[in-house]
Amino acid sequence: MPTVATLLGLRVVIYPNDHPPRHIHVMDAEHEARFALDDGGAVTLMENYGFRRRRLEAIRAELEARREALIAEWVRIHGQ
Repeated sequence: MPTVATLLGLRVVIYPNDHPPRHIHVMDAEHEARFALDDGGAVTLMENYGFRRRRLEAIRAELEARREALIAEWVRIHGQ
């Protein structure tokens, strides 16, 4: 599972055998969340397994700032 970035001490992962829509997984040793990258130009939470709301808001803001680079990584791994 390729780590494509780290942010706020968390791993940002795009699985090579994953499926549309474009999305990323953000995780630490105990928690994971999945965020879509295509929803009308915004990063949106798809699933959350254990992160608290404030932490999710901080993660989403960081992902938003890196959205274009993360989409480029998805395309590099999966194609269009």
